[in-house]
Amino acid sequence: MALEQIAADIRKALETKSFSGSLKFDCGEAGVLVLANGTASTTDSPTDCTLRLSQDNLVSLLKGKLNPMMALATGKLKLSGNPAVAMGLAKLLG
Repeated sequence: MALEQIAADIRKALETKSFSGSLKFDCGEAGVLVLANGTASTTDSPTDCTLRLSQDNLVSLLKGKLNPMMALATGKLKLSGNPAVAMGLAKLLG
């Protein structure tokens, strides 16, 4: 699944749910996905929190197939910045 498609799916979720703060999924060479100002885009910008992971792991995380705590513990996911912002992601995805 391409990052632009993932961004479109998240934009749809943001129509009925809110997300405060700004969060970046950094998928390396595959690109970035930024949640900020009530929308999602693939344009890089500074954020409150950055999650570094592969695009495959991002898809698994968003589908609920990858536990974020286990991903952090095993190095599949790296977090920098404000962890409280990342915790708010659960409300959006839930």
